[in-house]
Amino acid sequence: MAKKKQSWQAQAALAKARAEQERKARRTRVVTWGVVGVVVAGLVVGAGVVIGGAAQDQAEIAEAAESPIPGVEETPDQSANHVPALPEPVASAPGTLLPPTGGEHDPVWLNCGVYNEPVPTFNAVHSLEHGAVWVTYMPGLAESEVAALEDAVAPYDFTVLSPFEELAAPIVLTAWGVQLELDDTSDERLETFLAKYVLGEQTPELGASCVGGIGNPA
Repeated sequence: MAKKKQSWQAQAALAKARAEQERKARRTRVVTWGVVGVVVAGLVVGAGVVIGGAAQDQAEIAEAAESPIPGVEETPDQSANHVPALPEPVASAPGTLLPPTGGEHDPVWLNCGVYNEPVPTFNAVHSLEHGAVWVTYMPGLAESEVAALEDAVAPYDFTVLSPFEELAAPIVLTAWGVQLELDDTSDERLETFLAKYVLGEQTPELGASCVGGIGNPA
């Protein structure tokens, strides 16, 4: 009976988190469309084209997320043990590190959000366990690229964005058990990965929180 109650509570928490995320996404779309409407006031046809195009883009992203994403590496059946004070990963050579996609991690999760400095790796892995996507980028990545990453994660509550020392690719997207390396933000797989894996089916602890842990996002 206790297990059934816990399962029901987890499902309720997950439904609440997804509903809040959808409300946030709707607010973002409303603000965006409102700005577009002001800019093109009086140009009804033009505004209709812009809005229709945005809706079509979202539909295409959602459709793409239903299929396997090319280039995604999967690491199934990983340990989810909580181990305190794990040491930070060390690169075997410059530019060779990738964030862990799971495994042993700190008992405390990292608060989701945007960080301007590297974050504790194994606290971030705990956030993956709760359904977050961790978007990492090479220190020194162009400011325009970092801004584009911030825009990409803005509609989602369950994301972490941070630089990552000795990263093996300019941008790396990580969720529990899955990972994708990108060269730049123009890659359409960026938005598809977020749509598919934020609070995705691969998450071990759906319904768990991504706030109330450690870390102070910007």
